[in-house]
Amino acid sequence: MLNVPTQSFPAPSSQQRVSAGGSAATGRNKVALKPGHSLMDWIRFAKSGKDLTGLRGRLIEVTPDELKKHNTRDDCWTCIRGFVYNVTPYMDYHPGGEGELMRAAGIDGTDLFDQVHRWVNYESMLKECLVGKMSTKPVIALNAVFAPPPAALGPPPSVAPPPDKDGRPRYDWFQTDSTVHLVIYAKRKLPASGCAAVDLRDGVLRIEVLLQKMSYVVHLRLAEEVEENVSVKTAFSVGKIQVACRKRTAGKWESLGRALESHNTFLCKQDRAVFYRECSLVSRTDVNHNTQLYRLRLPPGSAVQVPVGKHVYLKDNIQDAEVVRPYTPVDRTLWTPQDSDPDPDLYLMVKVYPDGLFTPHLHRMNPGDSIGVSGPEGSFSLRPLRDITHLFLVAAGTGLTPMARLVHTALSDVESVKETKLLFFNRKEEDILWRSELDELAAIDERFQVEYVLSEPCESWSGARGRVNESLLRGSVSKPDGSKRFACVCGPSAFTELTIGLLKQLGFEEQELHAFQG
Repeated sequence: MLNVPTQSFPAPSSQQRVSAGGSAATGRNKVALKPGHSLMDWIRFAKSGKDLTGLRGRLIEVTPDELKKHNTRDDCWTCIRGFVYNVTPYMDYHPGGEGELMRAAGIDGTDLFDQVHRWVNYESMLKECLVGKMSTKPVIALNAVFAPPPAALGPPPSVAPPPDKDGRPRYDWFQTDSTVHLVIYAKRKLPASGCAAVDLRDGVLRIEVLLQKMSYVVHLRLAEEVEENVSVKTAFSVGKIQVACRKRTAGKWESLGRALESHNTFLCKQDRAVFYRECSLVSRTDVNHNTQLYRLRLPPGSAVQVPVGKHVYLKDNIQDAEVVRPYTPVDRTLWTPQDSDPDPDLYLMVKVYPDGLFTPHLHRMNPGDSIGVSGPEGSFSLRPLRDITHLFLVAAGTGLTPMARLVHTALSDVESVKETKLLFFNRKEEDILWRSELDELAAIDERFQVEYVLSEPCESWSGARGRVNESLLRGSVSKPDGSKRFACVCGPSAFTELTIGLLKQLGFEEQELHAFQG
């Protein structure tokens, strides 16, 4: 019997709006599905008891030569992360159309999948289509060279410093009679919003630091009992993160504890599993007629810092199927004073689609209900903003979510930015999110401008009308002499792809663009 994977997917490093030009190259093109071929229809079909693999319930090992034989529309196998699926029955249910699936017919489709589908929970959706495991030669993981043996970690220094030219992070620890402190040296500056996810549960401490395309993990069973809460302090400019735990019993520890799986590993984000913690719904407040602000509280012992432009995954079981969706956190309000105390809760602005699968489920949640939440994901970087003078943001609907914190950052943390302009597309006036706050911010800070464009305005609307087009963009994103500009785009896939193409026609270079895509 083969070992069927049990860890949940999505694969890491995507975005509610996965970046293009800074991450994935293109968004997923959706096609019109036949009636009766929605996601819920597929879930019901997959549970019907029909043999979806053609193997009558057997799991087999698949050689590369065998995989190549199954490369037609009526007999299509593909491999994702070492496991082979017969996706033939799924052809008519795939939102991207059969052509997208056929690109991976008879081959390893992991890279193609990761380009546009990272967040999709394929293990749950295709579990009835699992043919078996690829037959491959064992490969020694590069990180195994660096990982310590699963033995007790002695007194400091617990880890020998890497060579001076080694850019891998490292950690050390120290203690007092009442506390134990673990310090991570990232060896690079960290974003002002932080980039660490810390979880302490039942004596197991897990720390993950998101460093652009890489993930550094410390995973330990602590030597003795500690209280289930943590304190996280970050020295952003020097790249140091300090996590403190309070001992239940005062005294000196002889060791920090025992290394667990993935301890002291430095991996490309897409090569590691996504970690979830159970968060509880605190409140749900209306933003407009169909969009709400969800406040989620982390469990005791957890602290999650989400960098600007990153997202988290929400995971829950809906009608006996595990469903995962990505969302970009926002602050409680559009503008948070810099001297205010940081809020440890997560805030998500979500539009409810009555005929959707996940958002109606969220809408039915009551305060106290729990849902799985991942750490920060995505590859958006503030680095291109360091020396620009003009930042242009083009958003449609809930595409405002990654822009909200970006506006705050540009105005408060990036001194070079002289002007930030938001071009915000919606159908009707009542659809505009956080309009009063956007208007207020534009009134008090002359460096910020916002323009609303409606595709279905009422007769009294005096603002811009229509859909995104070259003329509208040209009037908003002109390049002053001597300026350095950068543009971010977020909205439905078709909107985003069209806008990126128009901006390129208007002279934007690839390195001057970032698309958050859904």
